[in-house]
Amino acid sequence: MRLQSMQGRIVRTSHQSACLQGNPLGDPHERDVYFYLPPQYDDGRRYPVVMMLAGFGATNHSMAAWSPWKPNTVELFDRMIAAGECGPAILVLPDCFNRWGGSQFLDSEGTGKYQTYLADEVFAFVDAELNTIPHREARAVVGRSSGGFGALRLGMDRPDVVSVLGSHAGDAGFEVSMRPMLTSAAIAFDLAGGLRTFADEVPQSGPQNATQFDAIFVLAAAAAYSPTYAPTTQAFPFAELPMNPSTGELKPEVWARWLEQDPLLRIDASLAALQKMSLIYVDAGNRDEHGLHFAARMLKDGLLRHGLPVRYDEYDGGHRGTSWRYEISLPQIVEALRGPE
Repeated sequence: MRLQSMQGRIVRTSHQSACLQGNPLGDPHERDVYFYLPPQYDDGRRYPVVMMLAGFGATNHSMAAWSPWKPNTVELFDRMIAAGECGPAILVLPDCFNRWGGSQFLDSEGTGKYQTYLADEVFAFVDAELNTIPHREARAVVGRSSGGFGALRLGMDRPDVVSVLGSHAGDAGFEVSMRPMLTSAAIAFDLAGGLRTFADEVPQSGPQNATQFDAIFVLAAAAAYSPTYAPTTQAFPFAELPMNPSTGELKPEVWARWLEQDPLLRIDASLAALQKMSLIYVDAGNRDEHGLHFAARMLKDGLLRHGLPVRYDEYDGGHRGTSWRYEISLPQIVEALRGPE
């Protein structure tokens, strides 16, 4: 059992969101937010902020959860600061979980305005509550898997709020990483009796096997990338699948909507935003089960082609159990931010 105590501290609070109120899925608009305050926090200075986004099926509670066997991500960050291996910064762990297991951190008519929540509400809330440096040059956003996707898209879509991005095996390269999941998801939807039955039943108990996990992820992604919500129709679950669940056949017109959301394919259109970033950190394991190392390689190549400030790393490993990668990325990410003032 580990006995080392933290030098900094974690604060758990809650925030009432205006933009999530009345969301189509009926998910709560009051959300818990965790702050990590570094050991130096009470010295009267202001500190940079790193927003950390959870992967699909996880929450901010997951990232802050205590274990008797190993330090969590926040505790690792605390140890690095105490040891002088990383500059001090405030961590912010927001909650963007929804009925489907993850919002993909985007604004969607089918789920709610989660990107707006982060960009306009959470950062403002943090600046009002804590001794932050309230400028984009002192803010970063990082995440793993879907959280990495959310980080990339926040930088691409809202460069006014952040200047550093970190994507650990973030969702991208959908043709390689997501399209193979559609067949597995179609099997689960078919076995459940259709999309509506699956959407009614599986979120209550959670996915029970790998095909159900693929299916609920595809449903979550469809709700974010190809929503169908309209106040006049109320067509629950407010999402159009990119394949036919009875045959597994691709629906090209819906799949095209998905590809429009792919960070890899948005680089050119987002070039002006990405040029404002002081660092874009990208990594993935060399045997990622979803092929996200292929996506990361393509993303790195696309960013470098435009001369953008990319740091890329590929390590020996898969998609899961990789929170230790923050030991590598966070010191570099904090270094790229405006320091304490």
